[in-house]
Parts: sequence; structure tokens; C-alpha cells
Amino acid sequence: MSATDETLSPTSPSHAETTGDQRISSPSSGGPTGTPLSGELRTRLRKAAPAVLYITVRILGLLVLAAVSAARGEHFTNQLYSWDAEWYLEIAANGYSGVDPTMVDGNGNRTEETPLAFFPGLPLMIRLLATLPGLGASQAGILVSLVAGIVCAYGLARLGRLIGGSERVGLLLVVLFAAAPMSIVLSMPYTEVLFCAAAAWGLLGVLERRWLLAGLCCLAAGLIRPTGAVLIAVVMLAALVAIARGRDGRRPWAALLLAPAGMLGYLAWVGVRTGEPGGYFEVQQRGWSSSFDGGAATSRFVGETLTENEGAFVTLTALLVVCAVVLLILCLSMRLAWPIVLFAALTLALDLGSDGLMYSKVRLMLPAFPLLLPMAIGLAGRRTSTAVVSLALFLGFGSWFSAYALAVWPYAI
Repeated sequence: MSATDETLSPTSPSHAETTGDQRISSPSSGGPTGTPLSGELRTRLRKAAPAVLYITVRILGLLVLAAVSAARGEHFTNQLYSWDAEWYLEIAANGYSGVDPTMVDGNGNRTEETPLAFFPGLPLMIRLLATLPGLGASQAGILVSLVAGIVCAYGLARLGRLIGGSERVGLLLVVLFAAAPMSIVLSMPYTEVLFCAAAAWGLLGVLERRWLLAGLCCLAAGLIRPTGAVLIAVVMLAALVAIARGRDGRRPWAALLLAPAGMLGYLAWVGVRTGEPGGYFEVQQRGWSSSFDGGAATSRFVGETLTENEGAFVTLTALLVVCAVVLLILCLSMRLAWPIVLFAALTLALDLGSDGLMYSKVRLMLPAFPLLLPMAIGLAGRRTSTAVVSLALFLGFGSWFSAYALAVWPYAI
């Protein structure tokens, strides 16, 4: 292996050797222990596994939400269209200028520019699917999230297999992602799942040196949410490294040129609409008091929460922030591929380094899915029973946390 290949090597050999790869047997294609039919069936099941696992976990999460909502005399479907989902559905149905004038920003105000705080990628996808017979914006929003989730699941399974050295790691990563705290938004018309799908395949494009794929995923991510800037930065840096080292000919240039196009295009459009070059950031600051403060507000929140008498949900939110930082340290100590670690670190820094609503921090950490890799790799080396019990506990906690945040917690997520 050349020095340049080692730079983007997913992980060191020791990680691949300790992930329990030997536990995954290849499908039988005949012989004394199987028939051609059973071998074909096993192959199909393995191909379907990421989608089946993802959908199963999300159904379980929705059942917990349904139970919590029912206990409060509400129907869980009403919860799925709350908070930011209302904005995306309104923009999808009526455009930026036609959003219901009664809808207000995080400070209870409303101006003509307020809807511009929401990126156009998700509304465009919803509007496109809503043209199909029998689908309104609400149904199309849920369908977009479902399809994006399945696409994301296959990307995560492939990424986990590449990083951890076994199919088992990839499937564990899918389950952990689908069951994570605040994963309920993966089943809502929210941008997280659509962005994570673009990010997973964009990172795969970098690691597998498929530069056109990486560039297109970045272009899409830049139209979906502000954290697209993180993926753009990682892909552009990787492309520059490849160009500087004379690798892959002209192909890295495709990623370098395509990556920022989507985000720059939208920010420029908002600048024209508002008459201010930094119009988007002004809208965010005025409407949601969201700006980068280097983590001062988050540090105060965590410190005060863990030293004062706070409710369980607030305390758990602070603890999950701490856990995310610990997982990032583990990613660094395991020497995972630098594009993966850099993406996770920048995503976490952008989330924790901003002020605004502290209770949305856990949701905003979902795109930092590489943080789950140490857990997936660790569980892959354990007995199946240990992994199953651990996943069940993780799923139970993540589903309850998500349901409580959406159905019980009175503030925005």
C-alpha cells in the first residue's frame, strides 16, 4: 500500500481483526450444508438487511411514540408534523412567499424573510413527490424521509463495513443510527435523514475515491441544511489533497467544483431576497438567536445542568452532549480515516459551538453519525447475545427519549 492510500485508509488492521468478521459466514451456494435455493435466499436477505433493520427499528420507535401520545390522549401522527415540519410542509405546498402568516420564528416574531431560514432541499423533494396521485404534502414528507432513511441505511452499512472490516459492523451502525436519541425526526418531514443520506454517500465517495459521487452529494447537502458546510469542507479538503499528490487525474476537480455549488447558490439567492450579502445569517440570528459563540452557551448549559436540580430530560440532554464528546475522543484514539473523524468533529463543533436552543442539541448531533462507529466496532467483537441486549437497551432509551421530546416536552426540539 502506498503512503497516499494509507492516508485515506478506513482504519488500521487491528480494528478489522477485532470486529468479529469471522462470525459472518458467506451464503451457501450448494454442497452438503445447503442448496442453491437456500444460498440465493440468504444472499437476498443479506442484501435486504440494512433496509429491514432500519425500517424495523423505526417502527419500534414509532410504536413507543404512539404509546406515549396515547397516554396523553393524543394521536402520534399529529406529533410527526410539529415544530420545523410545519415550516417545511408549508414551504413545499406554498413556496417561501406563501407560508401561513400566522407561523412565527423562535422568538415569536414574523417578517417576510423568516421562511428563508429553512433550506430548500427538503421542500423541493416533498413538492416533487406530492405531484404523484393520492399524495399531499404531508404524506409526501413522510415518504421522502422513509426513502432517504433506506438510502442512508445502505450507505451506513457500506461505510461501517469499510471502516470496521466486517458486514456485522455495518449492520450494527445502521441499528445504532436508527435507534439513537432523537431518531424520531428520521420519521418526520425533517432534514436530518435526507442530509445524513447525502453525507454517508459523500463520505463513501471520498474513501472509495469516487469523486463525482462525493461532489454531487455535497451539492445536494448544501441545499438541505446549513451543516452541509461541514461535508463540503471535508470533501473539498480531500479533493485538494488528492490533487496535490497527483492522484486520480482530473476526477478530484469534479468534487472540488461541485461541492460548494448548492450552498453558495442558496445563500446568494437569500442575499438577493434580503438585500444583504449575509442575509441568511441575519435571518437566523434575528429569528432563532442562533450564532456561533465557540461553545460558551453550551458549556454553561452543561455545567449548570449537572450541578443544579434539573428535570430528567434536561439532565439527560446535558449527559448526551458529554457522551458525544467522549465518542469523538474514541474515534480519534482508534485512528479512523481522517475524513470520517473530521466530518464528525466539525459537525459536533458546529452544533455545540452555537448558542440558541439547548434542547435541540441532541437532534442536531444526529448527522455526526461517525461517532457511533466505536460502539458498532466494539459490539461487533462481542457475543451475539451481548450485542442484542446492548442494542435493545439503546433502542429502548433512544425511543423513549425521542417520544418524550416530541410528545411531552413543551419546547422546540
